Amino acid sequence: MAERIHPGDSPPSSGEHSNSKPAPPSSDKPIPQPGTYVVQIPKDQVYRVPPPDNSRRYAHLSKSKSSRSTCCRCCCCLLTTILSLLLAAAIAAAVIYFVLKPEAPNYSVESVAIKGFNLTSPSPLSPEFDVTVRADNGNDKIGIYYKKGSSVNVYYQDINLCNGALPVFYQPTNNVTLFKTALKGSGIELTAASLRSISNDQNKGTVPFTLKLRAPVKIKAGSVKTWKITVKVTCKITVDKLTASSKIVSKDCDYGVDLW
Repeated sequence: MAERIHPGDSPPSSGEHSNSKPAPPSSDKPIPQPGTYVVQIPKDQVYRVPPPDNSRRYAHLSKSKSSRSTCCRCCCCLLTTILSLLLAAAIAAAVIYFVLKPEAPNYSVESVAIKGFNLTSPSPLSPEFDVTVRADNGNDKIGIYYKKGSSVNVYYQDINLCNGALPVFYQPTNNVTLFKTALKGSGIELTAASLRSISNDQNKGTVPFTLKLRAPVKIKAGSVKTWKITVKVTCKITVDKLTASSKIVSKDCDYGVDLW
């Protein structure tokens, strides 16, 4: 076998020769250089205690992963809660609908008495409309409270001629109520084109107006009252003349609701 030189050993003298030939180098294990040591340590012991830098990095990554996991769990819980609430609200709305069977009230304009239209005077107009509105509540289990803060406006084209408000009252179930409201305007100045247009309409016996009604209401079902809901009614009406004895030639009303 080949001699291995260790630190501290004196090299062989030149006169000493070995009769054996040096062994060929191994193909699978490297031969250490003279004056070095080969230390073999099990692999599991090498990675058992990481260096300080790697230890801090490992702790940071572990903490970040835990934070992300907690955040994901919170988001999942919140989403589940929201979906559960929406499902419960949908079920409650369906139960209320099938139990109460609500129907939208019907609104229409029954009559209009007009005063204050002097189309031959250059002075501003002070029109007055006495409007009778018909409200039909056909629900068997729902009453309607009409609250303060309503508004009724009458327009010719885009010109606001007069305004007023509805009375405050309660409409019980299966009830038809006719209520009159006085609408007044002052200082209304029409352009020459608008004066010619409304005069021509009156000569033809078809003067178109638009009535817009907005009323805050509360719905009563048994002993339960809802929050305030805004009823919106827009009626397009046509009268034959601009006098107190005017008659409605045609009318068409649309109904809508703002729940919030």
